[in-house]
Amino acid sequence: MLDKINKLILEIRDASITTKEDLEQFRIHYQGRKGILAALFEEFKNVPNDQKKETGKILNDLKMAIQARIDSFLGNAGSTPESATADQDLTRPVTYMEPGPRHPLSIVRNRIIEIFSRIGYSVAEDREIEDDWHNFTALNFPEEHPARDMQDTFFIEKNPDIALRTHTSSVQIRTMEKNKPPIRSIFPGRVFRNEAISARAHCIFHQVEGLSVDTDVSFRDLKQTLLYFAQEMFGEDTQIRLRPSYFPFTEPSGEMDVSCNICGGKGCNICKYTGWVEILGCGMVDPAVLDNCNIDSEIYTGFAFGMGIERITMLKYQIRDLRLFFENDLRFLNQFRGEI
Repeated sequence: MLDKINKLILEIRDASITTKEDLEQFRIHYQGRKGILAALFEEFKNVPNDQKKETGKILNDLKMAIQARIDSFLGNAGSTPESATADQDLTRPVTYMEPGPRHPLSIVRNRIIEIFSRIGYSVAEDREIEDDWHNFTALNFPEEHPARDMQDTFFIEKNPDIALRTHTSSVQIRTMEKNKPPIRSIFPGRVFRNEAISARAHCIFHQVEGLSVDTDVSFRDLKQTLLYFAQEMFGEDTQIRLRPSYFPFTEPSGEMDVSCNICGGKGCNICKYTGWVEILGCGMVDPAVLDNCNIDSEIYTGFAFGMGIERITMLKYQIRDLRLFFENDLRFLNQFRGEI
């Protein structure tokens, strides 16, 4: 039987297969239900046990040689005139597929990273499914805070301690747990909230948050950092203003507006005729948050900020419907061709 199989292996390697008809006859002859391979496997049952190992190996070599010839033909099919079938026109021009443009959210995300990297910020990313500690508790959220409401957060039904993260602040906590000051990082990523989808809101959106922790970090440092960012993103004539606000994880806290780059601060429907557009929240890191991460709040201070990439993109490119970012409409995306 061994000699028979070895002769078949040589026979298969020398077989002439030039058309699909030749291939089909080859397949039936060797792999068909009544073909040579099936007969050999039937005969293999009667091989003495002390010869089964050697015979089985060579029989498997034969099986692979048969399949290799079939795969070789199929891999080359259409590459030569001899293998062409009647429904193939080898002279037909190839259809050109134009490369797609970058998505506007990717363009703006990369631009934000580039701006902050110039002043020494590293980039950190982490998981999108978070536990209660990193998403809420360590950030000084009380139990009754609206962000914990089941209407706002996607919780795992069988484990309410696990949820889709509602902000990339959880990465700030993980960074502070793993690293000692000085820390200067930004945290881009996708976040989730249980919101009705509209022109101004979505259940999925993207954020970039930032964190700076060191000795003697002040609100003045925060303001200058954000002014630098705004002027690099929207133009050197851009002005900013800070308004008092509240966040559980910063104190004092503020909202930052930029002068409307559409009307130049004169007032239009985009800025609701105020001349200002809100783009981010910020503040000094609450000492309790530092202590939760084992960073001594008596020695270190820090500031944090967070912005929605969609909001920045809508303002930069004057886009009025947030849903366009998720619809993959080439008419929309092609407007950003050439942007980097």
